[in-house]
Amino acid sequence: MKISKKILPNGLRVVTIPMKDNPTVTALVLVEAGSKYEDKRVNGISHFLEHMCFKGTESRPKAMTILKELDALGCSYNAFTSQEYTGYYAKADAKHFKKIFDVVSDIYLHSTMPEEEILKERGVVIEEINMYKDMPHRHVQDLFTYLLYGDQPAGRSILGTKENILSMNRKDFLEYKKAHYLPQATVIAVAGKITEKEVLREANKIFGGMKKGKKSAKPKVIEGQKKPAILLEYKKTDQAHFVLGFRSFSMFDKRSPALSVLSSVFAGGMSSRLYERLREEMGVGYYMNAYNDTSTDHGVFQISAGVDKTRIKEVIEVVLRECKKIKEEGISSEELARAKEMLVGGLKFGLESTDDIANFYGGQELLKRKIYTADERITRIRKVTQKEVQQAAADVFQGKTLSMAMIGPFKNSDEFLKILKF
Repeated sequence: MKISKKILPNGLRVVTIPMKDNPTVTALVLVEAGSKYEDKRVNGISHFLEHMCFKGTESRPKAMTILKELDALGCSYNAFTSQEYTGYYAKADAKHFKKIFDVVSDIYLHSTMPEEEILKERGVVIEEINMYKDMPHRHVQDLFTYLLYGDQPAGRSILGTKENILSMNRKDFLEYKKAHYLPQATVIAVAGKITEKEVLREANKIFGGMKKGKKSAKPKVIEGQKKPAILLEYKKTDQAHFVLGFRSFSMFDKRSPALSVLSSVFAGGMSSRLYERLREEMGVGYYMNAYNDTSTDHGVFQISAGVDKTRIKEVIEVVLRECKKIKEEGISSEELARAKEMLVGGLKFGLESTDDIANFYGGQELLKRKIYTADERITRIRKVTQKEVQQAAADVFQGKTLSMAMIGPFKNSDEFLKILKF
């Protein structure tokens, strides 16, 4: 698979991943605009703007005009927002490349954001907020983020608050888009049965006239934790849903591959430590996850699960015991090999379709300004040693940076702080 990258005169980057044996093509536009770039007053605007871009353009004045055109092409299409970027994409039969590229580009460049559509879409976004708050395993992640970073952009919800959503107006959207939707902050990634020549021709034609501007930067994340922290949200639930984690490092840190292997040791497959301890031996939970969540300037190694509420303290003690055990004793060679193969398998499974591939390579270019191929990623994983995993665990598993958020029928955080010992 030959990956090419070209930079247009205005600074916009174009990443092409030709796949001659794949019948589909995905056109993805990514931009450095997410909740970390937002002022508190407009927290949630990156996500709301993503919604509004589908509500009409200069040449496609109605939302249904856009949606019917994409549906008529048999497309899979959507958009998404994170803390650091927003993406718009469409995937279809490769013969429809020009059409889907034109629609996605039009959405990105020429959305009109009519005031009446803003009024209607407020209700949709507020119901999305309500939906996630009704999902404890999802909402607890927002609580954990707030616990770690507090009232700074990194600690706020990507969706924003209901009050903010109700107060945003068309001027807010236009000003925010002007500050962030700029060519030097944009990456176009196209993957599938396509050639670089075709992609560059369309990119130059449509995006070549996009003018540079001064890009608003995101504030540096402030971290100053010195002791264990906990945040409880009382809710009458049958399970206790928790996220427990330690502050780690940014995506540029050389320990990232070792921390990926460490996360696989904890929850990479049904034979991993958490599944063995919590599910097979204790029978206290159905889902459990572990991963090193990294951003451009910070990170957190987190473990999450939904477990029997009557045994939650026992579960937390077991999880912390496993963290301490790896820190002090390391892992076996068999565990290391199994964890690596789970990571490699997951990476390959996640790159079977053109939309996943476009996001994989486009996302790297946007955030890192450097692209590693899947084979290069796999090589880095395979090189990780037992000693590196143990050292990474020792570097990350520090009592003073331990935090836990939980949703369940509990109100007294002191009783949980007593067991957050490391």
